[in-house]
Amino acid sequence: MELQWQKSSYSTQPDGDCIELATNGNKVLLRESDDPTVVTALSRAHLRALLIAADSGALDDLR
Repeated sequence: MELQWQKSSYSTQPDGDCIELATNGNKVLLRESDDPTVVTALSRAHLRALLIAADSGALDDLR
C-alpha cells in the first residue's frame, strides 16, 4: 500500500520545503519534504501534544 502524503497548508510553493503527513494504520507519519527518507511515526495523541507544545512556544529553545 502506497502512502498518501499531504503537504502542510502553510506551504505556498509547490516545490518548497515543507512538512508532510500521512497515516498508516493508527500511526501518523511525519517527514520533511527536502529529506523524505527520514520519517517519524507518532500516535495521534503524541502528534497532538507536539502541535500543542509547538503552538505554545514550549519548543522555541530547541532551535
